[in-house]
Amino acid sequence: MSEGVFTANNLWILVATVLVFIMHLGFASLEAGFVRKKNTVNILFKNCMIIAIGLITYYAVGYNLMYPGTNVGGWFAFSGFGLAFPEGLAEAYANGNFEAYGDGGYTYWTEFIFQAMFAATCATIVSGAVAERMKLNAFLVFATLFVAICYPITGFWKWGLGWLNALEVPFYDFAGSTLVHAVGGWGALAGIILLGARKGKYTKNGIKPIPGHNLPLAAIGVFMLWFGWFGFNGGSVLSADAVGVSLVFVTTCLAAAGGAIGAFFTSYALFKSHDLSMVLNGILGGLVGITAGADLMSPGEAIIIGAIAGVIIPFAVVFFDRIRLDDPVGATSVHLVCGIWGTLAVGLFGSKAGLAQLLSQLTGTVAVGLFTFAFAFGVIYLLKITMGIRVTEEEEMKGLDMAEHDMEAYQESEATPVYRMAMMD
Repeated sequence: MSEGVFTANNLWILVATVLVFIMHLGFASLEAGFVRKKNTVNILFKNCMIIAIGLITYYAVGYNLMYPGTNVGGWFAFSGFGLAFPEGLAEAYANGNFEAYGDGGYTYWTEFIFQAMFAATCATIVSGAVAERMKLNAFLVFATLFVAICYPITGFWKWGLGWLNALEVPFYDFAGSTLVHAVGGWGALAGIILLGARKGKYTKNGIKPIPGHNLPLAAIGVFMLWFGWFGFNGGSVLSADAVGVSLVFVTTCLAAAGGAIGAFFTSYALFKSHDLSMVLNGILGGLVGITAGADLMSPGEAIIIGAIAGVIIPFAVVFFDRIRLDDPVGATSVHLVCGIWGTLAVGLFGSKAGLAQLLSQLTGTVAVGLFTFAFAFGVIYLLKITMGIRVTEEEEMKGLDMAEHDMEAYQESEATPVYRMAMMD
């Protein structure tokens, strides 16, 4: 490989890294828009901390759990704490031997920072689902363990060349319909089961809608996520290959459009109204759905996959409400249900379609789901019986912005921030 090709590949993956980072702005905006205004600071605070926790924990242990370079075909491996530039690699690069590490398409540091941006996404998915009633400190403890241990282990099973990659017909997940999105969705499901619903959501007279306070902000968040997804999927080509990257851009974008159309028609048929939140989540469902096979699908197949994901969204939202699992942002519907759908779609559409591949996809879906749900449920349950996971009813009614942060996103009262009160004292 020439130095020019190596530089182009490396540069594109760094650009994709920036796009994935922007997705955190999208998540923050979407979640803030979908919660009530009295919980806006809290959800933004969690999103700020998640990216910080994700980067540090992935540096400390996550990367070497996910890419240990040992125990190929196994279930678990760990190559040590922190990052250490592989011996002899700097000299190899200096001598123009760009194939010395991995596929030679990018540097060691580029691989780390690109993968680190993915890591925090799982905990971000959980933050929206447990919004408006989970204690901040309990959530941060959970997020730390989830990103540091759970996400990298299941990631190793496929992307780190573990046992899912060693199946006779290898499990396939191009950019993370299961390994990122469904993992976050399983964590979200465990959280909302143990937390219970928000006060007043489910009554004797039926389900009481609790609308978000800022749909324009939520819409901005979805468009930022759509924009960032070009890096999420496009960067997963792991090179600047012109055909590969451009195909992934097309399938990604068309699936999102299909998701919007599917959710538009389905939500109108079910509710006889044009529900913006359903269309927004339909877009995200289409993006999640195509992520597992974005490099395998034709444009037409991408539209079908996205449209089916969009159809799934309203039904999934209704299903979770009927079993009284309260998810303020629809994270379980978008990331869990559509993540499962997208993973199975690899065995139904595209160049790998077939019964053997479908069974492999089902195996990976079930294995990752069981491990992730058990891990998340266990951690949150331990937090519940130790430090507690739910705010008091009074704090919930007051809003977490004032209860846990002593500040408001929108200044409607004469509340004084804690640090100013301390200075006055």
